[in-house]
Amino acid sequence: MQPASIIDELENAVRSGSSAKRIETLRQVTDLFLHDAERLSEEQVKVFDDVLCHLVARVEDRVRAELGARLAPLECAPAGVIERLAWDDQIAVAGTVLATSAALTDRTLVDIARSKGQDHLFVISGRANLPEAVTDVLVERGERRVIRKLADNASARFSEDGYRGMVARADSDDELTEVLGLRTDLPLKFLRDLLQRATEAVRARLLIIAPPALQNEIKRVLEAIADSVKGEPQGGRDYSRAEAIVRRMKGLNELNDSAIAAFATNKRLEEVAASLGILNNSAPTDIMMKVLEGPRADLVLIPCKAAGLIWPTVEAILCNRAPRHRVDEATLKLAARDYAKLSGETAERTLRFWQLHNKIEK
Repeated sequence: MQPASIIDELENAVRSGSSAKRIETLRQVTDLFLHDAERLSEEQVKVFDDVLCHLVARVEDRVRAELGARLAPLECAPAGVIERLAWDDQIAVAGTVLATSAALTDRTLVDIARSKGQDHLFVISGRANLPEAVTDVLVERGERRVIRKLADNASARFSEDGYRGMVARADSDDELTEVLGLRTDLPLKFLRDLLQRATEAVRARLLIIAPPALQNEIKRVLEAIADSVKGEPQGGRDYSRAEAIVRRMKGLNELNDSAIAAFATNKRLEEVAASLGILNNSAPTDIMMKVLEGPRADLVLIPCKAAGLIWPTVEAILCNRAPRHRVDEATLKLAARDYAKLSGETAERTLRFWQLHNKIEK
């Protein structure tokens, strides 16, 4: 191999101003590298790296994507060009490298996960043997599809914060709950938290599809949950878990009408109450819960309107309260008319009065 001739070829290609020439040179240099990769010295690999970095900056997306696909499987791939491709804004270029290249360092993956968009995070979440430093960032920044793919990555490793964040994100997400529930590495305390929030349908499914050893663990956890519920005192309710869930969702811009309607449909009134609280300038969750558990459907309209919820969400809340307070069709129609007439200003003023006096009318 003669490094000087490669540089001469490169300089000629760049000076020519011909895109076709640059592409041809890039492919020739890549072919030469792939042919001799295992026999090259560190200094020679560095020459190839410099050449490829110089060329890759001057070619279109499809050619960069082709280069990434060819170099990504190589353990000895030139680190500089691999990193340049991984940082590319176009996921078609960065994708294969982010998904498979062993030449990327954990530090680079962390930096990309902190800086790039959800498409890049989604691809990274499927990499083999992801360390805790990377998964922590993915859990913190990833949208739902990223978290689901990450949870389904059996070789990914998680810190306590990572597990905690994923379990919190599983709330009202049956698919994610199932995936997490089937992870054999999920610590017991997080399995208990996950199953405590899970719907009966998800619990039943996990008992069917989990491996035998995990089935036994799930059974024991569910029995412990049932026993603790029987022994719980009636007063002094703790809303900290529900509040933590909705605060996290708010921070991720996921606390919307769809999420609150899902809470209601799944009978998770504590999360509905916490959501109404945080959307109403951190109104106390216990006041919101008094409204939701009280007998009057018209009072439920007030924090909902102040929070800016749309009617279908409010309807889901009204239809999924305790059975003794379930509304009939006539009451629901009246509530819909009242909700349309109720102004946000009036609702906010009433809510402030409740907070000031900590009193809900009976």
